[in-house]
Amino acid sequence: MIKSYKILSISVLAAFCLAILPGIASAKESVNLGAVTVKSTAIKTDVTNVSGEDLVSGDLSNALENALPSISIIRRSGIANDIILRGQRKDNINILIDGGKIYGACPNRMDPPISHVITSNIKDVEIIEGPYDVEDFDSLSGTVKITTKKPSKKLKAVVNANAGSWNYRKSSAFVSGGAKAVRILLGGSVENSDQYKDGNGDNMAKQLELATEHSTNPKIKGTQYLNSESDRKAYLKKSLLGKVYVDVTNNQELGVSTTFNRSSNVLYPSTPMDAIKDNSNLYNIHYTFKNLGKYSDKLKFEYYYSYVHHIMTNEYRKISLGKNGTIAHIIDSRIFGFKAQNRFHIGKTTLAYGADVSKRNWDGRYWKKYYSEHIGLNDSMPDVNTVNFGFFTKGKRKFGKFELEAGARYDRTKITTNNSDPSETYNDVSGYVFTYYHITPSLKYFIGAGKSIRVPDAKESHYRLKDLTAKTKGELVGNPDIKEVKNYEADMGIEGHFSNAVFKAKVFYSRLRDYIVYNAKKVQYQNVNAKIYGYELSGTYFVTDNLYFNGGVSYQRGRKDSPLAGEKDKDLPSIPPIKTNIAANYDYRSLSFKTEMVAAGRWSKYDSDNGEQAIPGWAVVNCKLTGKNILNKFNLTVGVDNIFDKNYAVSNTYKDLTLVSGSTGEVMLLNEPGRYIYANLSFVF
Repeated sequence: MIKSYKILSISVLAAFCLAILPGIASAKESVNLGAVTVKSTAIKTDVTNVSGEDLVSGDLSNALENALPSISIIRRSGIANDIILRGQRKDNINILIDGGKIYGACPNRMDPPISHVITSNIKDVEIIEGPYDVEDFDSLSGTVKITTKKPSKKLKAVVNANAGSWNYRKSSAFVSGGAKAVRILLGGSVENSDQYKDGNGDNMAKQLELATEHSTNPKIKGTQYLNSESDRKAYLKKSLLGKVYVDVTNNQELGVSTTFNRSSNVLYPSTPMDAIKDNSNLYNIHYTFKNLGKYSDKLKFEYYYSYVHHIMTNEYRKISLGKNGTIAHIIDSRIFGFKAQNRFHIGKTTLAYGADVSKRNWDGRYWKKYYSEHIGLNDSMPDVNTVNFGFFTKGKRKFGKFELEAGARYDRTKITTNNSDPSETYNDVSGYVFTYYHITPSLKYFIGAGKSIRVPDAKESHYRLKDLTAKTKGELVGNPDIKEVKNYEADMGIEGHFSNAVFKAKVFYSRLRDYIVYNAKKVQYQNVNAKIYGYELSGTYFVTDNLYFNGGVSYQRGRKDSPLAGEKDKDLPSIPPIKTNIAANYDYRSLSFKTEMVAAGRWSKYDSDNGEQAIPGWAVVNCKLTGKNILNKFNLTVGVDNIFDKNYAVSNTYKDLTLVSGSTGEVMLLNEPGRYIYANLSFVF
């Protein structure tokens, strides 16, 4: 089945790409995908208008999963889901919001960095695949740069009301305007939902019950929800965004922005605990000078600070009635940083250089009896500080039909703790070279290679499990001797932008030295040498001005050079199977209709020694109808996701996350939402 699916997907996309080649004319820069717009080049992909009225929730991970075949999600709940980019996850993907770094607090990834911004706040998203970002520290295999909305000079206001299945409700409002040199934006949103139901009609609590009902292990049985909590709402999420931009002079700008997110009572059924509080504060300040002279087109200074406060407990579960009562895990994550960067031109060459510094702090502790009694002699995360200082430079130049881009970076990083664990210091050089050859003005080849690094995070180096007896220090999961990861990668392909078609085909090979993986036999993180390789195809074909098709397919494969100690499996974890997105779009005057299929093959290559399991392939069909400028004020979207109510799961069960074991001994798979019907109304004035 999987082989036939791969052949079919590759054949369809290959034929699609070949079919559009004859349409060579003038270049078309972007592809309109309904409300969401994707602009793709060899190194990066820009996704704009993700705050569009056609989106069904405020979760950015779902929007990116539907827009790009190279992105898959890790389903943990109704919101706050993590992403996988080209076979990489967690801190291997660098997440920035308005230029500032942010890290989730939960060591079990209940609050991944991408969950601390909602779609209604976003202006655009830039995704860089591979080691081709030297401007930002810790960009190992990809960078996701999120830019939130900017204030406008003209007074504008937007009010949105969204409703959907399972009592999903979201309301948001934004107002922006300015007077002379000052521009202000203020916006907020409130979002909540009951538990979604899968294709079998089971809500999240029922899925957990079915997975554990035959278990004889009281700890597994105890993860079920209390009868009084089995129908509770899945989450409540609130967000507030404020920005002030000031034109200090005609070539100087000051910008200040703040974002406050407040999530409460978020259910995580496949995890032994739920998040009763997940709060984050993000602050960004920038000061920009333009056209200072021959050697400075743009000089920018940036400061950022982010703080995440996360509390997860078992108080909604049956185990909270046992002898240990309610257990809470309280974790805080902070990071502040400063960056200075200058850009200028010398003839046909564009150059940039800069420096940045950051300090990340992560600490956690266990409590019981509603946080009145501290558990154990050690905190789960012993107040770990990661301090980095880096320099970078990059340049770009055209030589006839050739175009060359290159960059380099130096980092010095030190990790320290407040306990007896040893400190670690890392000195690393990274960089890349990328070349384009323009066959015609509309068609070009590209090839690039680079090296990037990522230092271990605090969980990988210093995390300890809880100890309810308070007689020992808790089992060490982190490895203080773990090394930083080095990614040596090469990419090559072809890209075309034509009057009636756009396409890109790319292959990549990533050689990972000291890749950080989890060894379930040792209950500890370890280094291993490994490789990931794969391909991506994407394209759009405009049949007429009103009708067009777009699609993509992404495939990657990951292997360890040798099994981990005590294990036999050489498959790398968290490598999704082949994934395809295909859509048909029709626009007529103010109406647009889109129907799409999102599908993935069977998960047949997985790390069985570390808890992963086989997952069947799946395909779902979604459709939506959007009417814009109704009475010159309203936009209305109605749609159905998973039309045929398919029951399926997309994310696997790697043991570096603490997940619930099912009745058969396998870790619980959390199914995706079933048929979802929604309507979104926006009022612009």
